[in-house]
Amino acid sequence: MTFKSSDDGGRAGREGVAGIVDLFDALTRSELRRALSELAFKRGMEIDDEAIRETINRSIREYALVSVGDETDESDADAADDGDLLLVGPTAFPVLPPNAEDLPYILDVPDREIDRDRAGKHVRRRLTEEVEAAIEDDESARLAILLEVTYDLESWAPVEIDDLRDRIEEAIDDAEADDDADTDD
Repeated sequence: MTFKSSDDGGRAGREGVAGIVDLFDALTRSELRRALSELAFKRGMEIDDEAIRETINRSIREYALVSVGDETDESDADAADDGDLLLVGPTAFPVLPPNAEDLPYILDVPDREIDRDRAGKHVRRRLTEEVEAAIEDDESARLAILLEVTYDLESWAPVEIDDLRDRIEEAIDDAEADDDADTDD
């Protein structure tokens, strides 16, 4: 057997990754990869490093995990391996995978203080950049997803998000009006 990102089945995979991070409050990418490798080993699975990287990257892209710390490219799992900390993100519903309860006894991970205000501001900046890119690229479907993330973010961290949500809603309304005008022609 080989650990592949599809082995955990999409959402369940990202929720399991979030569950592992939640167990420790925060992990570096290399610590999370070690944790996933340990679980794969306990399940008798071969370890596919690329699949583990993709599971982590997908979780970050979907806001199930957020990367805070150094100002590096969040989607590059190798760029800031031990500089950034991964936290459970605003869209996650953490689930502890089988055998994960043993990980704190297996991995030597230091206790860490989490600055939720700083993390929230970081996620808001990232979300704003993604919203602007989606508006520029006329990606209505992506905007609808990002709109949902704003609600999750608002309950996850103490950030003001109304202006960004209004911007998204306006862009979606404009796109729908353009679509209506196109069908009338």
